Amino acid sequence: MSNVAKVLKTIKDKEVKFVDLRFTDTKGKWQHTAQTSSTIDANTFKDGIMFDGSSIAGWKNINESDMILMPDPSTAVLDPFTAQPQLILFCDVIEPSDGKPYELDPRSTGKKAEAYLKSSGIGEKCFFGPEAEFFIFDDVKWSTDQEYTFFSIDSEEGAYNTGTEMEGGNMGHRPKDKGGYFPVPPVDSATDIRAEMVSTMNEMGIEMEKHHHEVAPSQHELGFKFGSLIQSADNLQKYKYCVHMVAQAYGKTATFMPKPVYNDNGSGMHVHQSIWSKNSSLFAGKGYAGLSDTCLYYIGGIIKHAKAINAFSNATTNSYKRLVPGFEAPVLLAYSARNRSASCRIPYANNANGKRVEVRFGDASGNPYFTFAAMLMAGIDGIKNKIHPGDAMDKDLYELPESELKGIPTVSANLREALGALDKDRDFLKEGNVFSDNLIDAYISLKMDEVLQFEHTPHPVEFKMYYSV
Repeated sequence: MSNVAKVLKTIKDKEVKFVDLRFTDTKGKWQHTAQTSSTIDANTFKDGIMFDGSSIAGWKNINESDMILMPDPSTAVLDPFTAQPQLILFCDVIEPSDGKPYELDPRSTGKKAEAYLKSSGIGEKCFFGPEAEFFIFDDVKWSTDQEYTFFSIDSEEGAYNTGTEMEGGNMGHRPKDKGGYFPVPPVDSATDIRAEMVSTMNEMGIEMEKHHHEVAPSQHELGFKFGSLIQSADNLQKYKYCVHMVAQAYGKTATFMPKPVYNDNGSGMHVHQSIWSKNSSLFAGKGYAGLSDTCLYYIGGIIKHAKAINAFSNATTNSYKRLVPGFEAPVLLAYSARNRSASCRIPYANNANGKRVEVRFGDASGNPYFTFAAMLMAGIDGIKNKIHPGDAMDKDLYELPESELKGIPTVSANLREALGALDKDRDFLKEGNVFSDNLIDAYISLKMDEVLQFEHTPHPVEFKMYYSV
């Protein structure tokens, strides 16, 4: 039975009322439009569904707004959160004038990156395994008015609540600052909510592996099995959706904002990655930590292009409040076996096919298709041009003296610098027509709007520092 036939059978057997067509915008946010199931037939998967592309920031002008959502039948999954039975389908975005993938469509860009890898002759497939962290709060408020700017977060797990009067009493069990890794309940108060998230993700077809509390109070991580670039990016979109929705069902709120809490660890997204040919990893060899030259060159490409990658992998102004020394964030562009202070870590593996590199500087605030594609393109550039990353750094990089830090490259200091690096260092992304100048320019323009809004807005801490000067 074809995937299309399976979808149509599922609609009938599960009495599906709505088919939710989902796609990802430039910034990485999942968008959707729901069709009644009576409008879905075999032709839907040939012709697609028209929608207004001018309503998506950075895409079409209103005079050329018609675009096509082309559903991918292999991605069909029942939505576990809707009252009416609903089927979710991931969609690619198609340009109606020529029937080709829209050049700004992130999912299509990811597919082009996979195709470019195969055409390069380097390898047949790539695998990505993201580890996205997040916070869960009980209450969040903010204002950005002219006369009143503030934010306020609250979580029963927060160490700041040790003296708070609570209905039914304050039980007192909560993680200390930087003490959330891995105490059992009742200090870890979120075991049940994380387990519910994992179970729900399993229902949505993600092969889940683990869940645990993270270092900061209110901070968490769930783990799912690696997959292809597109599979992992699709799964990350489902992951974020489940985290938000399950938290809301528990009367709480979840965020992938990298640094919502001052003076504590932020949320990152370490990304494990490797390239394979046939049934074996091309990253296994006889070099440092059992790596091949191919893997070392891949790491060299990541390090060379890291600041441009940051524009996608660390896509918000808030991302760079996490990328500071002292909070376990990898700031220095170095590689090492098993050393978690390095931006490129080589995890221990008990077999050759487990050899991979874990790129640790990214977070989950951006667009996963662009992030994974940019990393893959940088790695391919490193392999093609034999960019060696130099010697490994097996010391604790957080404790290096100033004299040894000189000469070690760093990630971008802020989003403005990352966007500038992307603007100047874009050619490696354009190989094989994977990224285009139009895509990169549109992305930079959208993100510069965020930079300017952030830079032009007075911050409360500036009143503390400067009001009485």
